Amino acid sequence: MTITADWGALYHGFWIGAVASSLFFAGLAWSVRLALRTTRPMLVLLSSAAVRISLLLGLGWLAVGDGHDGWAFVGYLAAFFSVRLVATLIARLPQAKEDGCN
Repeated sequence: MTITADWGALYHGFWIGAVASSLFFAGLAWSVRLALRTTRPMLVLLSSAAVRISLLLGLGWLAVGDGHDGWAFVGYLAAFFSVRLVATLIARLPQAKEDGCN
């Protein structure tokens, strides 16, 4: 038994996943910063999560052709976890204080 990879679908899924995941984690960073400055952080975080998750899943569904292209799904997942790794590494970097006081 031989498994033949559909490299075009894998590539397609990866790049759509990379864009979608980048937007997902950028939105997460933005909403956390906004939530820290507001009196109702739960409302900001829940609203943001609903929008970000819906967009991530919706773009994923489109990328994998309504769930019928397994290789595109593998590429999409690989991109999500790759972007997640980079976002986590960036988030762990020491940050300068935003208020300008050192």
